Amino acid sequence: MHELKMWAGAAAVALGISGASVAAEATSAAAPSAPAGPTDKAQIQALEKGLNAGLMARDSRKVMSYYARQGLFVFDVTPPRQHVGWADYKKDWDDLLAQFPGPVTNKITDLSITVVGDVAYGHSIQDGHFTAKDGSTTELVVRVSDVYRKIDGKWLIVQEHVSVPVDLATMKPDPLSKP
Repeated sequence: MHELKMWAGAAAVALGISGASVAAEATSAAAPSAPAGPTDKAQIQALEKGLNAGLMARDSRKVMSYYARQGLFVFDVTPPRQHVGWADYKKDWDDLLAQFPGPVTNKITDLSITVVGDVAYGHSIQDGHFTAKDGSTTELVVRVSDVYRKIDGKWLIVQEHVSVPVDLATMKPDPLSKP
């Protein structure tokens, strides 16, 4: 490296350029670059994977660690129609897991994420299997749309919409809807 700085300095003198600035550029060009971190999209994919792991572990605190503490708004598939705030939505998760105390599995498919600066949006299909106290299993396929914000360097969900399609002829939900 010392030889590179000396060569850059000598070349600068010969060309009539400041030797210090050329030597600094040569040093930075020769220094190894820091490895690139995960892309924003990869970070959000990891968020979804972690949230899903929290669901299957039946850990509402882990699930809620992926949601913003301030300004959270959710339309969920179960009443009430909306949840405003982190504490309100955590109660919804606690109630769901209490209703189905047995094993939970959930598969996320068709995950699509678009990042625009510090805001992103995504959607997926989620196929969950929930085990009740009596051992019976309920399957529910939902559509999930999320809005994410990068807050203090961490992606969090700030808005969510969970839904099932409705057959308009019968006005009944289709909880097993598949694409």
